[in-house]
Amino acid sequence: MRTFKSLICMLVLGAAWALTPAPAGATDLAPLVAPFAGGGFAEKIEAVGNLAASGEVRAAAILEALADGRLMVLAADNRLLIASPDGTSFADAITGEVVAGVSADSASAVTVNNRLRGIVRGALGGVTLLSPDREQRLRAADAVLKSRNLELLPILERAAASETDPQVKPHMDIALGAARLLSPDAEIRLQGVPLLAGHGDADVRSLLEGLAGKAADGSFAETDERVRAAAAAALEAGASRLFIQQAVEKVFQGISLGSVLLLSAIGLAITFGVMGIINMAHGEMVMIGAYTTFVVQECFRAWAPGAFDLSLFVAIPAAFLVSGLFGIVIERVAIRFLYGRPLETLLMTWGLSLVLQQTVRSIFGPTNQQVGSPSWMSGAIEVAGLSLTLNRIWIIVFAGLVFAGLVLLLRRTALGLEMRAVTQNRSMASAMGIRTGRVDALTFGLGSGIAGIAGVALSQIDNVSPNLGQSYIIDSFMVVVFGGVGNLWGTLVGALTLGVATKFIEPLAGAVAAKILVLVVIILFIQRRPRGLFALRGRAVES
Repeated sequence: MRTFKSLICMLVLGAAWALTPAPAGATDLAPLVAPFAGGGFAEKIEAVGNLAASGEVRAAAILEALADGRLMVLAADNRLLIASPDGTSFADAITGEVVAGVSADSASAVTVNNRLRGIVRGALGGVTLLSPDREQRLRAADAVLKSRNLELLPILERAAASETDPQVKPHMDIALGAARLLSPDAEIRLQGVPLLAGHGDADVRSLLEGLAGKAADGSFAETDERVRAAAAAALEAGASRLFIQQAVEKVFQGISLGSVLLLSAIGLAITFGVMGIINMAHGEMVMIGAYTTFVVQECFRAWAPGAFDLSLFVAIPAAFLVSGLFGIVIERVAIRFLYGRPLETLLMTWGLSLVLQQTVRSIFGPTNQQVGSPSWMSGAIEVAGLSLTLNRIWIIVFAGLVFAGLVLLLRRTALGLEMRAVTQNRSMASAMGIRTGRVDALTFGLGSGIAGIAGVALSQIDNVSPNLGQSYIIDSFMVVVFGGVGNLWGTLVGALTLGVATKFIEPLAGAVAAKILVLVVIILFIQRRPRGLFALRGRAVES
């Protein structure tokens, strides 16, 4: 216990000393880190405190490596090394210089247990709470919250008071409130509760429930009635905010899923509406677009790695062209001979989907392919306690742009006019001089091309494999039928409706049951409105 108390004091001193960092080399690190090479856990715990109190600029790097399991001991001379995240290179823990000729077999990781790891996280947080780097401060606040160390309260109060970043400030306040709850002084605990009020985080709610609830023997865990009442009120406020956050999060996830469904279904809606073709190979057009993205990124990795962030801007038109050309070839070679024979068309396109899947397996192999995300699509935005991933946000934006571009194409171009004419009355369009065969080929190519750029988007959130398209083909057909065959606005409303409904049902019934329930609802809806939400006049109506 004496060792542990002395460690806490050292951590506080180390955190305070971090306010005025000592110059490199102010303290000899060798004796401070020596226990990591061969000492027991008690010696390592004491070494963590000594290192945190040293004020050395290398202290944070060594503690972080120890927590991550990257602090290594060289078998030859007990020298401490820090391994790179991928384990391919090693640097001297004290000097930071890269050490050549070291293999993973010649060094072993410093052994840590859960207690030591928690202490290291707390020490690391105390050292970096006042770092000029916002990401370090954010990680430090979260680490201090998990370690819940009362002795770090002074440095936490100073860090929270000086914090101005709107994204870091809530994390600092939560860590400060959690630390205050550990105080033996009821007044300090009472000051900590308001800092936790209204937060929907699971760790925060667990702390408040511990204050407001009873212990196993039936007694109150918190002895002060004012603190219990404040914790109960904070829990109630948090419950309301949690409900709103969960609802908003489900809506965002539903819109994200709806955007994916829109991208995968909108090309099918055009093809089905103009040509009356049930294209079971539509999912494979999505797959071709995803593999085109993979090929483009491999080219960037090989010849222009510095411009990798631009790879998607090249992949989008490339996927559209490749998938569109595939679609035109399929229509000219096979589908045009099967117009008016829906069963044969369905069987032919289903067989074609199997051929395309096997072709991709033969070329790229059956395993998933690595498709990276550019830096501008990585990470998340935190808004009012919600974490909104950037890749999902960009897919929503991308789906909106594709939809708007397609509406403009159909409304403002000659091809769009011809497509609408063929959709409404093929015989009359042909009599007016419109080459319906050409329109069919271009329409099928356009639908396939849009499926290809849907594959670009899906490659950022799903595994790129030969079976990628099969995961979305059924949902795409449901969107098209539910929204109204051939109607773009119906496809948009149908995709978003199904996406949001699925995300609200999944937590209650599970993913599989949610799909089944959505399918049953659509079947019942189609019984009442066979032409979907937004009916479009076409050949099916004329006949």
